[in-house]
Amino acid sequence: MDFKAFAEEWEAAWNSHNLDRILAHYSPDVVFRSQKAMRLTGRGELFGRDALRAYWAAALEQQPDLSFVIVDVLRGHGMMVITYRNQRDVLAAETIRFGPDGLVIEASACHAE
Repeated sequence: MDFKAFAEEWEAAWNSHNLDRILAHYSPDVVFRSQKAMRLTGRGELFGRDALRAYWAAALEQQPDLSFVIVDVLRGHGMMVITYRNQRDVLAAETIRFGPDGLVIEASACHAE
């Protein structure tokens, strides 16, 4: 897998604010963890692409200027970590684990704020 290419497309998808493009990277059965999800949905762990769509649609509505710039890409066995800064220059990291089909099956977001 080309982790750098994945990260670049992930960044471009987020910066497009196109939910279909963003969600195309994720398995229908993805598990996603985030403190920010906890604040917005009342749950820190979301199950499935439909739950992600609802969460991210609400998040994008609240942050119409959301944008990401990749800082670094760390590679692992079947997984990666993308460190990035958002539009407010807040550092964040997303740990991503892939299934055999190359789709994200598990992701965890951590933020410096």
